[in-house]
Amino acid sequence: MASSETENENRGFQNPDWETEFNRFENAISSGPAPIRVRSVIKLSDLVNRVPEGILSRTIPILAGLLRVSDDPNRSVQAAAAHCLKRIACCGREEGGFAVTMGRYGVIAGLVGLLLETNTNNGNVFRRIWVKCLWSLVTFGSSIRIGLARLGGLEIVIRELNNCEDDTSRWYLLEILSALTTIRESRRVIVHSSGLKFLVEAAKVGNLASKERACHAIGLIGVTRRARRMLVEAGVIPVLVDLFREGDDKLKLLAGNALGIISAQTEYIRPVTEAGSIPLYVELLSGQDPMGKDIAEDVFCVLAVAEGNAVLIAEQLVRILREGDNEAKFAASDVLWDLAGYRHSFSVIRESGAVPLLIELLRDGSLEFRERISGAISQLSYNENDREAFADSGMIPILIEWLSDESEELRDNAAEALINFSEDQEHYARVREAIGHPVFQSMQSRLARIRASHELMVRSMRRVTIEHLARDPDLH
Repeated sequence: MASSETENENRGFQNPDWETEFNRFENAISSGPAPIRVRSVIKLSDLVNRVPEGILSRTIPILAGLLRVSDDPNRSVQAAAAHCLKRIACCGREEGGFAVTMGRYGVIAGLVGLLLETNTNNGNVFRRIWVKCLWSLVTFGSSIRIGLARLGGLEIVIRELNNCEDDTSRWYLLEILSALTTIRESRRVIVHSSGLKFLVEAAKVGNLASKERACHAIGLIGVTRRARRMLVEAGVIPVLVDLFREGDDKLKLLAGNALGIISAQTEYIRPVTEAGSIPLYVELLSGQDPMGKDIAEDVFCVLAVAEGNAVLIAEQLVRILREGDNEAKFAASDVLWDLAGYRHSFSVIRESGAVPLLIELLRDGSLEFRERISGAISQLSYNENDREAFADSGMIPILIEWLSDESEELRDNAAEALINFSEDQEHYARVREAIGHPVFQSMQSRLARIRASHELMVRSMRRVTIEHLARDPDLH
């Protein structure tokens, strides 16, 4: 008899009648004692990958109800149910639909309630199960992260991390935390709850998706001065540099952008540079991604505020101008144009050897390249020493030739540079033939109007300020 029953069970296991199996499961859960319910749930967990989707969906409200049972003080029923729910959420069907269904049936609230309880027997083991189940929901059902956040999920995760001594649970908690920071309100909470150190930790130890979420959140949070300070104190700079160096293309962009935001505060420029960031941004500038080039250009403009950094950056730009492809050369010329506005960068760019190299490239470069470089030259020509370097390298005849070019941008940039040369007694004789050119005269008139307008605006601001002070009763 026993042998016959075993054979029937084996045949049923290999080719089960799922409707019958579901009815047995439902009956066992509704009327069986705790050990029977635990056994039934564990059996379902083992069969998750074989059970039809329709049957699995019908088990979710039953399992959700088990999370709230009150007749099992040892919490073994809840632990079995949470484990089974995790298996269902992670089975990869319906693109997270199971996780969303679980949210509708109160699984999030049930897990939050269990985490809020004080530890019972096997507390650490069971809490790991609650955490893993919660992780599966926020990972595979992104829309229910809002529900967890509204239930105070981020505060609970931070509390758990503060008390967690289990490495496995900690890893899952950090993944949950990074998932929750995709919500704006959660990012506000994390700043005001001393949770930024855990966000930095999540960027360091999470899986790829979690690291990307953490980097993105760091970039968004780091825009405020207070948050930047807290992130730096939490060790964010070396973490971002490591991700920048070792991550895939997407992670490099996110880490590079976040690191640039941190460096926007002048006191952090030095540690960002000392961590080895400049070569990484050079790599980004030389790459194929347009967004990466934009990020690198913006960050170089920040880092170059320090003259020592400007020297290193200029050296790297010269190398790109010599060895890079056309797109990389375009990007390098754009950065040179940006750096031309810094007072110390005039001497830096000249001493780097960029000036003769630019002129060499201009002779054979495309129209687009000449237009970009001409903008940098027009800016650099405002500095006396750079005018001398350009003149010595044979730039003036090229500028005069450009006055008749078909490109309006090239003509205007050349005229602006030549005007600066004409106002320098050392070079006036060399540009005399350009002074009567219509483009030169038009630009000269335009610059005169701009300067006059600027001076008028400055005077008006001074007059308004004086009149305001004269009327201010608090000053009398």
